[in-house]
Amino acid sequence: MLDARSTKNACGKSNPTMRMHLWFETEEGVLFGLGRLQLLKCVEEHGSLKAAAEALGMSYRGAWGKIKTTEELIGRKLIERAPNRRAGYHLTAFGKSIAKCYDQWYREVEAFALSKSQEFLPFPLDRYK
Repeated sequence: MLDARSTKNACGKSNPTMRMHLWFETEEGVLFGLGRLQLLKCVEEHGSLKAAAEALGMSYRGAWGKIKTTEELIGRKLIERAPNRRAGYHLTAFGKSIAKCYDQWYREVEAFALSKSQEFLPFPLDRYK
């Protein structure tokens, strides 16, 4: 028997967790997704592409490639060097905007999917934390 009020069922086992991976792509490559969002948030937090890449467990070259691919596909800069080169990078106004908009869109899609799961599935799902 399922207990809809808790994250555990009657047998004491955890409910399944809903996880979603949504991204936008073109024939030329990935345009934007959760990975790009995480990368932009880390650049903003650390003020450095190198530190952001390290925090995410990826190479600087890989992080730079992802940023450049998205910038080329969109035709707008996501990050730029700080006026003082030693200060690293920060997000452009467009970079901040796309990160904020994608994050909000993703959360709304996730909330909708979670609410619809109650309608279609015979068991409750927990939101990924």
